[in-house]
Amino acid sequence: MSSDTHLTIDQLPGRFVNYAGRQCLFFSGTSYLGMSQNPAFQARVVQAMSQYGTVFGSSRNGNLRLRVYEEAERALARWTSAPAALTVSSGMMAGQVVMQHLAANPDTVFLYGPHTHPALWHQTSVRLPQQSFDSWAADLPAQVQQHRHRPLVLAMNSLDAVRSVAYPFDWVGQLPYHPALTLVVDDSHGIGVRGRGVWAELAAQLPPSVRLVVTASLAKAMGLPGGLVLADTPMVEAIRHTSFFGGASPMAPATLAAFAGAEELYTEAQARLTRLVALAEQVLLPTGLFRQAPHYPVFYTEHDDLYAHALQHDLFIYSFAYPTPRDKANTRIVISAFHEPADIERLSEVVQAFGGH
Repeated sequence: MSSDTHLTIDQLPGRFVNYAGRQCLFFSGTSYLGMSQNPAFQARVVQAMSQYGTVFGSSRNGNLRLRVYEEAERALARWTSAPAALTVSSGMMAGQVVMQHLAANPDTVFLYGPHTHPALWHQTSVRLPQQSFDSWAADLPAQVQQHRHRPLVLAMNSLDAVRSVAYPFDWVGQLPYHPALTLVVDDSHGIGVRGRGVWAELAAQLPPSVRLVVTASLAKAMGLPGGLVLADTPMVEAIRHTSFFGGASPMAPATLAAFAGAEELYTEAQARLTRLVALAEQVLLPTGLFRQAPHYPVFYTEHDDLYAHALQHDLFIYSFAYPTPRDKANTRIVISAFHEPADIERLSEVVQAFGGH
């Protein structure tokens, strides 16, 4: 099975995935905290479905509203330390509802960081910088000054999850004054994994003149099929009253109800993931085969042939062309909270054998 061949299955993978009649340890996906596979969390969702059903097929701005949305959004705002929160049906929708709102002003200039996710593109195609992140950040003050007479949006990811690179944010405090500067950060692969997300870190460093918006998919570490917008209250209210938001169906209310009161489950999963990642760091990093953002559960490698080797030894890791079929395969090992220490030991054995071949 090559890295461009798809495996089709009929159930959600957890620690294991069945391939060709074999049970393979699963080191792929983005369920970092394992909430989608967590029996206690699943039970909360099932219980909530008896009250809210599977979907709410209506506009959030309709004349009949479910209280659970506002309650969950207040809980998410408190959890992330943001002033206000708004939920939507996906992480892609979270980015687009923000960018379409900002793009409504035709004078707005958009600047993008390296590898910015398409969720934050204000058009179907944009030109992303090809320079390193550090070089891009160093050039920003001059670019901000250049566009100081027009509304300006800086859009970027909080980290490069594809290559497991954490972006520093020390540069944000050095941004020159701009009367209408908005920083939009996609934290889809950080929220829930790197604590409660990037909002508090950024808000503590940004100049008062910079408006902050954070978007995220909740379908990764958080295990919720939806998206999140964090911003100041006027921004959230403005987005809520756009046709883009009002014309869309919301995320499933039962999953938001399940989130409320599940903080202990998330805390336990985060602690478990931290221990497992520390074990993986001890055995994977000394091989010299991987790159990893410190304490992050993704181990990226340029050695795409590790995929076939791992599969021969009943390990299924992440490896396929991303973000389009024309791109190079992206090969990485993903640690999740549902793993056991013995799984990391087996992973070490297989990787050590590959390194010595």
